[in-house]
Amino acid sequence: MVEGCGIDAPVVKKVAAIYDWLAGQLRLHGELAGACESCGRCCDFDEFDHRLFVTPPELMYLTAHLGRANIKPMPAGRCPFNVAGKCDIHEHRFAGCRIFCCTGDSDFQSELSESVLKRLKLLCAEFRISYHYTDLAAALNSFADA
Repeated sequence: MVEGCGIDAPVVKKVAAIYDWLAGQLRLHGELAGACESCGRCCDFDEFDHRLFVTPPELMYLTAHLGRANIKPMPAGRCPFNVAGKCDIHEHRFAGCRIFCCTGDSDFQSELSESVLKRLKLLCAEFRISYHYTDLAAALNSFADA
């Protein structure tokens, strides 16, 4: 278990391995991946007109690194971890945040997202974790409700 989080360390390590694989894919396909300018626009889901969905292993990974008490609710359409235009959890951000780039190729991003989701779904099966693909706001707000 990850101390104080009630989270299985092997799950967290496997999510880290998926994120490492993802980083390699983004480096390998740099032109298609795009170059993030750290503008923070994509963190304002309402304004940018998109949604971010997350899975239980990703939430477990984030909770293991931040601690349950530091998971913020999302009462509006902007990610609560974007502070003053910068990502407060950049090192531990979700797969969708890692993949999406304003200047990236949308077909490439979709294909890469599907590959990552397959890996996360297999991880859920391996550890008998119920698989959900949940809107970020609903996922974060469920922590506040618990």
